[in-house]
Amino acid sequence: MTRGRSVIRVIACTLAAGWLLLGTAGAQADDKGTEIMSKVAENRRLAGSEAIVEMRIINEKGETRTRKLKMATKLSDDGKTEKRIYRFLEPEDVKGTGVLVFDHEEKADDIWIFLPALRKSRRVVSSERSQSFMGSEFTYGDLNIPVLSEYSYKYIGDEEQGGEPCFKVEVTPKPGTKSDGYQKKTYWISKKSYAVRRGLYYDKNGKLLKELLTQDIRLLDKDKNRWRTTRMEMINKQNGRRSVFVTRQVAFKPNTKEEFFTTRFLERQ
Repeated sequence: MTRGRSVIRVIACTLAAGWLLLGTAGAQADDKGTEIMSKVAENRRLAGSEAIVEMRIINEKGETRTRKLKMATKLSDDGKTEKRIYRFLEPEDVKGTGVLVFDHEEKADDIWIFLPALRKSRRVVSSERSQSFMGSEFTYGDLNIPVLSEYSYKYIGDEEQGGEPCFKVEVTPKPGTKSDGYQKKTYWISKKSYAVRRGLYYDKNGKLLKELLTQDIRLLDKDKNRWRTTRMEMINKQNGRRSVFVTRQVAFKPNTKEEFFTTRFLERQ
């Protein structure tokens, strides 16, 4: 009987140690995932930039609509907020339309959209960040830097993507986080640039909704090792539509004018 109890104790201790090791491994994976995604967010914050972007919207039949826009960015609040403005140049039906974004590090983003026909800007509330950006397969939330504290991160492992070594990280919203439209996301992160090379987005039922593929990642700020993705394609796996953003011109401009990032400038025609 004593021998039987000893065996039971050994088994119990072994199981406990196993669970402890598993718990530690899980914590380490979560810590590493958080560290990786923190670097991704940091990498995206340029002191300032100006660019010309071509936006192609392709429907399930392969028919394409092309839009051209200019874009500017600037950091403020000691780097805690990235301000961005998009102004559509063509075609005529969207010319003059603009979007102003204050992409905050620790709170919900501020977004305004200006439609020339209405002659005034409208604020986009947080609950609308899962809506389409100008008819594309990208949402407002897809284009912004997420508030890191609103999500949990799990490092899955290393896997090549786009011809380079990448970290693979799973991202899930924490309870109470305002919906971005996804149950979870999986990213492949370049070990060199900490830019996203691929992303999978799952809907609220856990089914694959969209896939993001990126190319042409350029080093814009050599001093701070900041990179910018210049080609992004978002493919909707459920309806067959896709959208492509291609940066035709881009320049690192830390002295971009502050006046660009106001609703007054947004509404200027």
